[in-house]
Amino acid sequence: MTDTKTTTTRRSALKTLAGGAAALPLWARYTHAQTAEPIKIGFQVHSTGIGAAYGRWYGRTTEAAAALINEAGGINGRPVEIIAEDDGTDPRRGAEVVEKFANQHGCDIGFGTLFSHVVMGSAPRAGELKLPYFVVSEGHHVASGALNRWTLQPGITDVKSQVTAMAPFISGTLGKKVTMIYPDYAFGHDHRDNLKPAIEAAGGEVVGMIPIPPTETSFTRYFPQIPRDTEVLYHVMIGPAVLTFVKELGEFFGPSAPAIFGFIDSLEAVDLSSPGLEFLDGTYFWEGMPRYSQGNNEYDAFYREKVGVDDNGASVSDPSDVSTYAHMFGCWETLHIVKAGMEAAGYSGPGDRQALIEAVEAMTDMPQSNEHPQGAKVFNGKTHQVFGHQYISKVEGGRLNVVHTASIEDGMYPDEVDYTTMSF
Repeated sequence: MTDTKTTTTRRSALKTLAGGAAALPLWARYTHAQTAEPIKIGFQVHSTGIGAAYGRWYGRTTEAAAALINEAGGINGRPVEIIAEDDGTDPRRGAEVVEKFANQHGCDIGFGTLFSHVVMGSAPRAGELKLPYFVVSEGHHVASGALNRWTLQPGITDVKSQVTAMAPFISGTLGKKVTMIYPDYAFGHDHRDNLKPAIEAAGGEVVGMIPIPPTETSFTRYFPQIPRDTEVLYHVMIGPAVLTFVKELGEFFGPSAPAIFGFIDSLEAVDLSSPGLEFLDGTYFWEGMPRYSQGNNEYDAFYREKVGVDDNGASVSDPSDVSTYAHMFGCWETLHIVKAGMEAAGYSGPGDRQALIEAVEAMTDMPQSNEHPQGAKVFNGKTHQVFGHQYISKVEGGRLNVVHTASIEDGMYPDEVDYTTMSF
């Protein structure tokens, strides 16, 4: 994948067919379409900046999903072309990338944004351009009503849902007095704003909140702020310094640490066997999709094979290259939702963009399948947000083992917006 333009063409997709065994050349699969011009999907990717580790794996997952869709005949008989642009994990550049998708590349949709502050900087421009904008972010910004009708998050759950589902386990199993450490920007603020009421509703209390700048490279000076009566330390950090954060946390506490519950964001793309992480044994993590194969899910096995990830969540070609497995499935699932939406809308070009949004808004149940390997989901067309299962894993012997699966209902909350009443 490059920082500029990556394409999944009919020719490259043809090469992926097993042994060239297809009865027809791939181009023949598109001859029944009104046009064989590709569906252009603008992929807004964090190739550089603090989101680069995610961007790289979001890219691999997106290419794998596009290749699979093309092998099956594309969308409405047209091949999918992925056009990637690096936004530098920067809100201002994000808006510029969205404009390039619409005005320079002629993309049908924008897709893929992860970091919340970049979504917040980009989505308003997508709305102005009337470009369907499918984010893979987890932020509560979509479901809160802060954005616009052109912006949807149908392939990954949001922080408010995740925290709501996790709080009963934290308070009921680990301790009542919780201190949270979070990054001081939109994503971290979602945790800050939603953890406290969720913990209180579960019978606990948030006794401390410690914000940390997202560009921080050392964290020891923040740890003395943790209240002495803390029973559970809740951490969610993002960026290239996450390994330093977790190591310094262990060095600070030694054997006297409180119970620790982390969001896997603090260890995405980090090998659990890295020196200095031994103290994590026995601690707990939220996972969007379990990094280590639990050995009981045929859809997960299919997805791992297609994206090139082994049973430990690392690249099949390099065991030290650990994936961002808890998040990148959102790209896979979102592209399949885009396909289903375009086919339901009879999408033939930019003139059908509104029909695409309305078709996705009409979606509800999404059963677990090869298209939805993370688990079954329910989409709320009013809030443009999907709800799904949440996983709690425990670090045991250097791997993450799932110990609790929250139901879809555990993460549901009252609607805060109805985008379907808004004009286009």
